[in-house]
Amino acid sequence: MSTTLSPPPPTRRPPAMSSRTVVALAPVLLTVALGLWGIRRENTLWGDEAVTQDVAHRDLAQIWQTAQHVDLVHAVYYTLMHGLYGLFGGGLLTLRLPSVLAMAGAASAVALLAFRLAGPRAGLLAGLVFPVLPQVQKYAQEGRSYALVCALVAWATCALVAAVPRRDRRRWIVYGSTMLLACLLHEFAVLALVAHGVTLVVSRVPRPVLRAWGAVAAGVVAGLLPLAVLSAGQSEQVSWIDGPVRPEYFLVVAVVGVALAQAPLGARGPVRLTALAVPLLVLPGLVLLAASLVRPLFVDRYVLYGNIGFALLLGAWMDHARRVWWPARYAWVAVAAAAVALIPSSLALRTPESRSNDVTAIGAAVREAGRPGDGLLHLTGQHRVLTSADPEDTRLLTDLALARDPVASDTLAGVELPAREIAARMLEFDRIVVVRGRGRHPLDDPREAAKTSTLRWHFRAHRTTQVNGARVTVYVRNRDASGKDRTVP
Repeated sequence: MSTTLSPPPPTRRPPAMSSRTVVALAPVLLTVALGLWGIRRENTLWGDEAVTQDVAHRDLAQIWQTAQHVDLVHAVYYTLMHGLYGLFGGGLLTLRLPSVLAMAGAASAVALLAFRLAGPRAGLLAGLVFPVLPQVQKYAQEGRSYALVCALVAWATCALVAAVPRRDRRRWIVYGSTMLLACLLHEFAVLALVAHGVTLVVSRVPRPVLRAWGAVAAGVVAGLLPLAVLSAGQSEQVSWIDGPVRPEYFLVVAVVGVALAQAPLGARGPVRLTALAVPLLVLPGLVLLAASLVRPLFVDRYVLYGNIGFALLLGAWMDHARRVWWPARYAWVAVAAAAVALIPSSLALRTPESRSNDVTAIGAAVREAGRPGDGLLHLTGQHRVLTSADPEDTRLLTDLALARDPVASDTLAGVELPAREIAARMLEFDRIVVVRGRGRHPLDDPREAAKTSTLRWHFRAHRTTQVNGARVTVYVRNRDASGKDRTVP
């Protein structure tokens, strides 16, 4: 009896990843790689990150009690970080990794937006361009809320673009919820909502779509309104802004983006890429710059999400240029050359000097300058956060102006003594270590005037150390030859 062998069953090949998956995943991997590169920044903090560390380590009740006095706009972010610290500990990685992951999510959303509006190659290029933008690299490694806001705006924009043709109520709910969360993390995210409205008007979408967006926008504004009203009473929090802060990057990118938009870029579906990207890139920054004519409000990180629009425009333009002018191999050479050109700025962003101050270096300078029993003085008192990174830096010194510390007073920098008591305490010391931060020195504040006049009349500068963001000076008491106190006229 003969037997016939049946042929082996064909082996099934694993399905290849779809182009959409590749487009969405590649930017995530690049963003995470760039975010982890030098994430510790030589184990240094800057002032705002020190505030995050301090407030997020407080109890939830203390966080919300602090928010009643100061920094209400960041209360949701501090609550989130409090939970993460409880789960993973309070190190630098826990502080900054959420921003890395958020920016990776934003890069994926940018890629999917360009994929939908201009095709797979434009999507991949836009997604890869986004994480290498200098501002994106910078804030992907900061323990603040700006990367999370950028990610939420990016995904809300995805939900908006998906909701327009299908008119699906669930997509509108996702859009509104995501935008509201972005606004609760930072109020100026509401300007992205305005940009979305301009996009829909320019795109001439049907009236039912405009009505749906209007209803969602009204809901977002209503949800944000209590926070906006309460935080208006804390407007002194932005009193440090005495003019537009780093507007150059925004202005250059806005001009370049508008120029790129003149090319015939992708036009798939009811929403055109340029109609989406240009308002998101230009409008929020211009609104803040215009408001700054009355009261300075523009800070580059407040409109970080404008980089979403720029990446969309640049990615789509590169795809257009490749098809019209360049053979494919030259296009990728140009991309590689641009990436190499960004290496110096990428390296600089990972140094302590890349931030406006370095509280780790300031604290170390105070520790080195002071002797056990010396007095400690901050000019101004709000700059007490500059020495808060490590309590050991100031443990052996006496804070001469402090009445209640930040935790006990539910504030960021503590509550100071009356001016007369500060001056009296200063005169009890022969040496005072003075930390003078950058920015305006408000001599109309009696406390600050008392500090300055007492130093001028009764002390002289002995040694000064310049560090990134502050000047640390040791003052010694003026004495005559017999050791008696001598005032300076």
